[in-house]
Amino acid sequence: MVEARYLGASGLKVSEVIYGNWITHASQLDDDDALRTVRAALDLGITTFDTSDNYANTAAESVLGRALRGHRRESLEILTKVYFPTGPMGPNDTGLSRKHIMESINGSLRRLGTDYVDLYQAHRYDFETPLEETMQAFADLVRQGKVLYVGVSEWTADQLREGHALAKQLGFQLISSQTQYSMLWRVIEGRIIPTSADLGISQIVFSPMAQGVLTGKYLPGEPVPAGSRASGDFEGAKYMQRYLQEETLRAVQGLKPIAEAAGLSMPQMAIAWVLQNENVTSAIVGASRPEQLAESVKASGVKLDADTLQAIDAVLAGVVFDDPELTETLAFRKRLV
Repeated sequence: MVEARYLGASGLKVSEVIYGNWITHASQLDDDDALRTVRAALDLGITTFDTSDNYANTAAESVLGRALRGHRRESLEILTKVYFPTGPMGPNDTGLSRKHIMESINGSLRRLGTDYVDLYQAHRYDFETPLEETMQAFADLVRQGKVLYVGVSEWTADQLREGHALAKQLGFQLISSQTQYSMLWRVIEGRIIPTSADLGISQIVFSPMAQGVLTGKYLPGEPVPAGSRASGDFEGAKYMQRYLQEETLRAVQGLKPIAEAAGLSMPQMAIAWVLQNENVTSAIVGASRPEQLAESVKASGVKLDADTLQAIDAVLAGVVFDDPELTETLAFRKRLV
């Protein structure tokens, strides 16, 4: 079963392995398959579910809400986000203005079929809205009971410090940072993780398998597998190009004997690797089939020894992204509408 950990300097516990529905629900999967996968997650001991109002332009939240209907609400941790454009994408249908935040939480609660969300996350930093306005809106939602805890996603270290200070002044906690992190993408190690540790913020990481590259299924010198995320028009394909270089794919193949020696599959080792970091609370995984989840959750509780970690570093030397400045590449200086 999946173990649980505290999220930041709070009393909230969440699953080490979180089920996320970014690309799958209302996109890759039909509703029946999505419902089966969520129920499989529950059966495997996953209690924490991550979504966002912009996934499939609000439809992914609706699917998740239907899948969780009838399950004891107090036994779940439901996480969602606000920032990106939704609905008809008018001038106020995006960002972190008070108007958009207040309207977005009401829509999310309606679609998810709940009175509150456990964690509400600022999906990006909004350079066009005063941070004081954003944090005051979050504080009001906490006081209204619609939001229990507040987190952010892909904020810089300086933004985390400023947001954390304002949250403290307003009487609530900023407890989490949702960031991309994997054996190949380590940009948060230089600044985000030390800052977060200092502030009592922990990481919920996404793409622990580098969009599937760390499963080893993408082979050097060969076309990408048909139907994979790197093929066709899948939303995540554009984020994978940095990993699909020959040198990187060759290095990833070198991880296979390390995983075998550790008694793990490649996906399990990738998830276990991110969970070794003391500032990482959870890893978000997606799945299009229940059996994928059954494999992923076996990484919960796994401890990789020092020799394994050193071997991984040696194999991937020269292909890892670790420049802290790359966090800036994930920001949006202007809203998308």
